[in-house]
Amino acid sequence: MSRQKTDMLIGALLRVPAQAIHRRIIGELNAAGFEDLRLPHMAVLQFPGPDGVRPGMLAERAGMSKQAMNQLLRSLEALGYLARSDAPDEGRARLVHMSKRGRAAYAKMQDVLRDVEREWRAELGPKEFARLKELLSRVWESPLTRSSPRPDAAGSDSSR
Repeated sequence: MSRQKTDMLIGALLRVPAQAIHRRIIGELNAAGFEDLRLPHMAVLQFPGPDGVRPGMLAERAGMSKQAMNQLLRSLEALGYLARSDAPDEGRARLVHMSKRGRAAYAKMQDVLRDVEREWRAELGPKEFARLKELLSRVWESPLTRSSPRPDAAGSDSSR
C-alpha cells in the first residue's frame, strides 16, 4: 500500500468504496429500466429501505434535513416508487410505503450488492473478505456508529 493511502483517515477509506457502490447501483438500476433514479435517491433507498418508516426517521438515517428528505420523497412518489400515507392512530404522522415498482428496484439493488460482494470476495480472498465484513459488523453494532454527543457534552467544559 502506498504511503499516501496509509495516511488516509477512516472516513475516506469508507467513503470511496461506498460512493463506488452507490454509482454502480444507480448505473445498473438505470440499465435495468429504472432510468429515472439518481444518486441522491440512495438516501431514501439505502438499507434497510423506506417501507413503513416515517419521513423524519429517513432524514435522520441519511443525515439530512426533513425538508431535503421530503423533496426526495416527493420525487420518488412522482416517479412511482413510493407513496406516503397517514400513520394509523398517530395523528398527523405519515409513513412511507414502497410501490410495486419501488420493491422491484429495491430487489434489483439487492442483486447488485450480491454481485459486488462476490467480486470483493474474489478480489480480497474469502478469509479476508469475511474478516472485513466481521470488522464492519462490529463497528455497525458498536456505540461508534451512534449519534455522537456534542463536544461540550463529552466531558470538555465549553465555558472555559
